[in-house]
Amino acid sequence: MPQSSVVSEPAPEVRPRAARKFTLSSVLNVFGPFLILAFVTGFFAVIMPAEVRENFFSFYNFKSILNQTVIVAIGALGMTMIIVSGGIDLSVGSVIALTSVLAAWLVTQGQSVELAFTAAIACGALIGAINGGIIAGFRMTPFIVTLGMLGIARGLAKLRADNQTVNPPDAALSAVEFFMADPDPDNPVSWFVSPGIALTINLAILMTIFMNRTIFGRYIFAIGSNEATARLCGIRTRLVKTGIYTIAGLFFGLAGVMQFSRLRQGDPSTAIGTELDIIAAVVIGGASLNGGTGSILGSMIGALTMSVLRAGSIQSDWPNYMQEIIIGIVIILAVGLDKWRQSRLKV
Repeated sequence: MPQSSVVSEPAPEVRPRAARKFTLSSVLNVFGPFLILAFVTGFFAVIMPAEVRENFFSFYNFKSILNQTVIVAIGALGMTMIIVSGGIDLSVGSVIALTSVLAAWLVTQGQSVELAFTAAIACGALIGAINGGIIAGFRMTPFIVTLGMLGIARGLAKLRADNQTVNPPDAALSAVEFFMADPDPDNPVSWFVSPGIALTINLAILMTIFMNRTIFGRYIFAIGSNEATARLCGIRTRLVKTGIYTIAGLFFGLAGVMQFSRLRQGDPSTAIGTELDIIAAVVIGGASLNGGTGSILGSMIGALTMSVLRAGSIQSDWPNYMQEIIIGIVIILAVGLDKWRQSRLKV
């Protein structure tokens, strides 16, 4: 007998559960950093006395906080690439110290400030290339390689500075402090965005485009998500990873230049623990320490959060040890937040 044809109505469209989870994760990554920044700011607004609160929320103080954010934010631009690719770099603080000392030493040797800045940035790129080459070429753990470089770079900084600060001549100071001059309370013109802040914002925009709209940027996310699969897809993972650490080294060298511009001297003991601020900023910004996830915008908000936290601690007259305890707690909470986000993806 001929079978009767059955016309069934089309099933309603159901969005896959994975897509819903991805959307939830994306929302957390976008708005999470802003919520943390709002919480930290609100916390200080509540605990500060009225006179301190008024100064803390002044436009002049906001400009100072932005200036303090520049070094961590520029370092976070490079660290975001590394963490998204599934790596880590513990040497960034030492690289900042070394490049700032190198720039200061070159200026004291009569070289132009422009040449000194360029050499410092190139030095950061060279160290990044060495890190990336060893990690990719010998398939060594990034934690171990960069931990070793942390000691090497710090030792080289002390060697070049002869265990003392390197002070450029007074004639060069105006050019040295160009990027990071603090605002003058008596000069409202100086309250506008400084060159260092403007440079950081422009670099963040360029890096956002680079990470999301270029082939190399897609390779970074692919390697961080699954390096073995990326290799099978034809991505030259060793070359890309070396490039990632080299580009990140450029940013670390630039952060060293900003440190020199801010301090107006090369100090081999500076930037101790800065790598923790930078890593915390990137994780607070939504990057996963497992790789494959992260954003430049989130890292910039994370860097601002760390600066607000330090500035608020100082203006609340907390002792230095209390600041270190608070920063340590924030780092642990940031890693816990990363683990929680990852667990949400597996539900």
